Amino acid sequence: MAKKVLVTATNYSTYCSAAKALLEENGVEVIENPYGRPMTRDELLTVVGDIDGVVVGVDTWNEKIFAHAPKLRAMARFGVGVDNIDLAAAKAHGIQVTNAKGMNSNPVAELTVGLILSTLRNVPAFNASIREGKWDRFMGRDLAGMTVGLLGFGDIAQRVAKKLSGFDVSICAYDLYPNLEKARELNVKMVSMEEALHRADVVCMHLPSLPATHHIMDAQTFGMMKDGSYFINTARGALVDETALAQALRSGKLTAAAIDVFDQEPVRRDNPLFALPNLFATPHTAAETYDTYHNVGLATARQLLDVFAGKKPNNLLN
Repeated sequence: MAKKVLVTATNYSTYCSAAKALLEENGVEVIENPYGRPMTRDELLTVVGDIDGVVVGVDTWNEKIFAHAPKLRAMARFGVGVDNIDLAAAKAHGIQVTNAKGMNSNPVAELTVGLILSTLRNVPAFNASIREGKWDRFMGRDLAGMTVGLLGFGDIAQRVAKKLSGFDVSICAYDLYPNLEKARELNVKMVSMEEALHRADVVCMHLPSLPATHHIMDAQTFGMMKDGSYFINTARGALVDETALAQALRSGKLTAAAIDVFDQEPVRRDNPLFALPNLFATPHTAAETYDTYHNVGLATARQLLDVFAGKKPNNLLN
């Protein structure tokens, strides 16, 4: 009997046609997310009862879903972070979970640098105002001469450091398990989180989303940052207390912030952050490039096929 794979990552046919073809060539029926956004629990419950595998986007997968998915044996996260998947519950149900470790690091790092530059020069606001016939002025800041602080020093942060190496900046980083060799190679000074916040003109968030890091950026930690500094988050929304971020932007503690992620996604249009002119946002799109979707699509398809064939897949997490 043909295997069935649900794809909750969006735009699969459009951007992952090679991966879809690979699955279908191996006798797999592909069922795609029709909503163009993360699927809700009720939406998942209507389809999970008859699926063997999932290419997982950012929807939530836990015991309440697994209990209704008796055939499910493989989940391939279309990305790296798996905070939306209960790994222990999946293992208890005999479900193998994989991710695409390292495969989306470059586009996330590129967007991080792009957001830094756009924020320092007010690019999003200029783009909006000039379309309204305005000819606004804004005194921006040079990135050269600034200190950039990286919270987290994994693959993405290391790539950010490398890309910033030509911008004449100083870079410091905090990580619970610092890669000192890589820090020396990239001319990055490893410091405590408190020192990174105190020293940096621009703070970039690259920590993993864990219970221990939930809302790690709160009123206290934003208060440690330089007056007039900048905050960039392309990691996870759960790392930031949005009420504290809004207050830091209103008070002038932060000149501006640029974020690709929110505590609740999709974000509501009435989110208080959107009332602030010095908050720039993108819709969790850091990894979305043609190249990344093609490569991650093929990798996740192969992981599912390996599980179906009784082989150990790459990047098995549980």
